[in-house]
Amino acid sequence: MDITILAAATINGLLLGGIYTLVACGLTLIYGVLHIINFAHGSMLMLAMFGVYYLLMVFKVDPYISLFIMVPVMYGFGYVLYKGVIGRLSNSKDENILLITLGLSIFLENVALMLFKGDSRTISVSYSDIMVELGPTLVPMPKLISFGVSMLLCIGLGLLIQKTDLGKSIRAVAKERVGARLVGIDVDKIFAISYGIGLATLGAAACLLMPIFYVSPTIGHVFVLVAFTVVVLGGMGSFLGAVVGGLIVGLTESFGGLFLGESLGQIGISLIFILILLLKPSGLFGASR
Repeated sequence: MDITILAAATINGLLLGGIYTLVACGLTLIYGVLHIINFAHGSMLMLAMFGVYYLLMVFKVDPYISLFIMVPVMYGFGYVLYKGVIGRLSNSKDENILLITLGLSIFLENVALMLFKGDSRTISVSYSDIMVELGPTLVPMPKLISFGVSMLLCIGLGLLIQKTDLGKSIRAVAKERVGARLVGIDVDKIFAISYGIGLATLGAAACLLMPIFYVSPTIGHVFVLVAFTVVVLGGMGSFLGAVVGGLIVGLTESFGGLFLGESLGQIGISLIFILILLLKPSGLFGASR
């Protein structure tokens, strides 16, 4: 196969993987602190994408400008949702949180189907058709912007967790809840903040996805499978793993589409998921349990 085609597939895979990384970072943060799988992750992304869609359609707000609206809105929604619903109903039991987030996922998807029907929606902005020459291939400008902003946001999130007092509190709660309480950390508040940050990343991801993707009430299914694969591949709770895993999954999908056809491109993602569970269940950067 022509080296130019392979290089183009590599570039497109890396750009796609950048978006996957941002979606997965929120999931790995929630798991790292709460130690639960957030089954509502895909539905929350779908909700944020519809928010970006209507901000453009009704208020003419550019998707990238919507970052300054959707990130705080989704953070606030996540914080209130955990404080008012998940935290209250779970009684601090992880299995209850699993069931609650699964119920939220089903509820949100059915409400979206009732309100928006099953139609797929896309947006068009003035720069949608602008192409940028990147090595041997031409890349749509929105895809390049989305990749760059995703990587910056992932780095920013990593610095927040590693370098700030809030980050230290989050890591303390993730490591030892009882010990964190003993030194005066409000564990329930940290849970709510972590859940809010996890949803804030979805707000950012929605803004970066809409110029290059579509939204429908079932779009969450597409991304939640990919996000779980990225998190398992990189290691549950590992931000570095989420970045590396996202890029690997993006490359896998790109080359799968190249060799197997676009409709079968995601088969490789499922294979990676199965192989990592069989060969290294803790993931590339996860701690063995």
